[in-house]
Amino acid sequence: KILAATAKQLFLSELTIASVLALAYLMNYCGATATLGLAFAATGVLFPFFSALLSWVGVFLTGSDTSANALFGNLQVVTAGRLGLNPVLMAASNSSGGVMGKMISLQSIAVAAAATGMAPADEARLFRFTLRHSIVLACAIGLIVVFYAYVMPGWAP
Repeated sequence: KILAATAKQLFLSELTIASVLALAYLMNYCGATATLGLAFAATGVLFPFFSALLSWVGVFLTGSDTSANALFGNLQVVTAGRLGLNPVLMAASNSSGGVMGKMISLQSIAVAAAATGMAPADEARLFRFTLRHSIVLACAIGLIVVFYAYVMPGWAP
């Protein structure tokens, strides 16, 4: 009885996770991430900065750093290879920039509001408050990645 109730409660979450991972695998297998990676290579020397922002958007949309890594991890590696950058650094940028998007993902806002007893009307205020911090921190991650990509390239594994 408890197992059935739990399965019913988690059904939509499991369906969402499975859908995002299916999309990620489909994009990888059909070459879409490689094509997008080559397109992002057009950003040139600014790609390390945009690398963090790309994953920031990915986590905002999916609500999960893992999902954004699945969606954009290969893209980061392909673009890094095309630009002669360290692919491990770009993959790390994908995770680090994504963490800054977690605080503004709609799922996180809803959980924070519910956990603190905040009125649903105040969720927009919470989003606006965290949005500024999220943007500043994502840009800071981007600048750190630029530093490691060009100033201290040997320090990243």
